[in-house]
Amino acid sequence: MARRINYQLPITNYQLAIHQSPNLGGFMTVKLTDVAAFRLRTFLRGSSNQDGTQKGVRLAVADGGCSGYEYKMEITSTPKADDLVVENEDKVLFFIDRESAPLIEGMVIDFVDGLVESGFKFTNPNATDTCGCGKSFKVGDCTPAGVPCS
Repeated sequence: MARRINYQLPITNYQLAIHQSPNLGGFMTVKLTDVAAFRLRTFLRGSSNQDGTQKGVRLAVADGGCSGYEYKMEITSTPKADDLVVENEDKVLFFIDRESAPLIEGMVIDFVDGLVESGFKFTNPNATDTCGCGKSFKVGDCTPAGVPCS
């Protein structure tokens, strides 16, 4: 039996990215905490193009990680042909891999900065299990085999 992982986030003020997606039965949402939105804006400003092209964050899920799927994030100015293009209230542009969209629908992205770890943290309502590393997750029985953490 798969178990559902639920987290309580201390930050309740979210920046919301919404995309109307008929394939997903309505709207696609990705939520950012204020801290994550600030960090993403900082990364995007720091990697701005000389030609003025707006950069965004490409979100995807790939086979891999210790639980079977792993999150992928990259700064880019060019979406792939089948990406969903989403902009949040704070003008952070997302390019979401269409095949990954159902796996990250409703996900909350936070940023933590501490002595032990720093980086983006993902709270995914679709994940039935996650690894302690926080970068890998499982979604029911359709998840590919994982690779143990090193």
